[in-house]
Amino acid sequence: MFKRMKEDIEVVFEQDPAARSYIEVILTYSGIHAIWAHRVAHGFYKRKFYFIARVISQVSRFFTGIEIHPGAQIGRRFFIDHGMGVVIGETCEIGDNVTVYQGVTLGGTGKEKGKRHPTIKDNALIATGAKVLGSITVGENAKIGAGSVVLKDVPPNSTVVGIPGRVVIRDGVKLKDLNHSDLPDPVADRCLAMEREIRHLQKELEELQKKGVQKEHADSNL
Repeated sequence: MFKRMKEDIEVVFEQDPAARSYIEVILTYSGIHAIWAHRVAHGFYKRKFYFIARVISQVSRFFTGIEIHPGAQIGRRFFIDHGMGVVIGETCEIGDNVTVYQGVTLGGTGKEKGKRHPTIKDNALIATGAKVLGSITVGENAKIGAGSVVLKDVPPNSTVVGIPGRVVIRDGVKLKDLNHSDLPDPVADRCLAMEREIRHLQKELEELQKKGVQKEHADSNL
């Protein structure tokens, strides 16, 4: 147990240049506290003491701002940076050397039963505010960009950005230049479609009005 705790602390020093001392990390890093509390809760969960496990996880959530369901399976050297708002679902499976940042959600997409949360393979990194949803797999060494919404499997050694998430780098090769102005915007696309339809209706209305004026002029001549 103490070996695993020491390993958790060492990961903080490797990942966070702001860490200065063991005492500081042990007393002030909420990500460490959440992981340690999860291990206790997960132990009760595996022994089918579900109520106690949930109580421990909710107490941890209250103090750390990080919600990890006691059923989630988490590997070694898991690092949560800053942590506030992180949510990890019941059927999540997280490998070794995985890093997540604040606001990350590893969640489901509905009320389906069984495996409904993501599987995160070794050495993956999930950046601030990213949402990885559903029973999908994020491959080894993959990176999820900040604010991305990922709904499909992510290949190993790739980088995903955008809403919905798409692969922009794979095995070190750029698949497409990353231009944030070109990221999908469904709201803007819908507004443009409505604008085109309004212009079309305005044109039809003008033509009808023009025909009406011509008919009135013809009737007056009679």
